[in-house]
Amino acid sequence: MPQRQSLSARLPKRAASFAARSNRWTSNAAQSETKSPQNAQKNYERYLALARAKAQIGDIVGAENYYQYAEHYFRSMRSDSAEA
Repeated sequence: MPQRQSLSARLPKRAASFAARSNRWTSNAAQSETKSPQNAQKNYERYLALARAKAQIGDIVGAENYYQYAEHYFRSMRSDSAEA
């Protein structure tokens, strides 16, 4: 009969605390793209192309995901033009 592992041996190691995990993401904030109309336009076109490619192969869930990203950048471009 095989030996049974203890419960503690099967549990994953404790995850880092929330504060430690959130600190990892704050350092990347400075590396994000600058908010400019050119970047919004470029990202809009990129996500629209990705969505169309997914739709073409029949992946409607993946396409919808990319369409939502494209819509975000579309709205960003509209708000930028309204402010100018």
